[in-house]
Amino acid sequence: QVHMVESGGGLVQAGGSLRLSCAPSGRTFSDYAMGWFRQAPGKGREFVAAVNWSGGSTYYADSVKGRFTISRGNAKNTVALQMNSLKPEDTAVYLCARYIRGGDYYSMAGYDYWGQGTQVTVSS
Repeated sequence: QVHMVESGGGLVQAGGSLRLSCAPSGRTFSDYAMGWFRQAPGKGREFVAAVNWSGGSTYYADSVKGRFTISRGNAKNTVALQMNSLKPEDTAVYLCARYIRGGDYYSMAGYDYWGQGTQVTVSS
């Protein structure tokens, strides 16, 4: 069964940085857009960032714009999320997913294959 595998989470102090990575298990998704979402305890899953298949177009939630950068690897099959100037409110499980062509980049409904997520905790 195809799924996404996330890595790179951890505990960091406010103002610090983390780099998350995501790759599909079992298939190549180099010609699909990919996205990152996050889910904090007791809250719904929210959009963080997305990148198109080539890496040439990116999309961000207002809450992370200017602090987070999404990018694709050289082989286009992986996607990274560089997170700088982290804040305690960024604490969440971060999940990546494959975008469904024609869907809404900013909505969970626009994605199909998901990973289990990686925990990011930002201490104040």
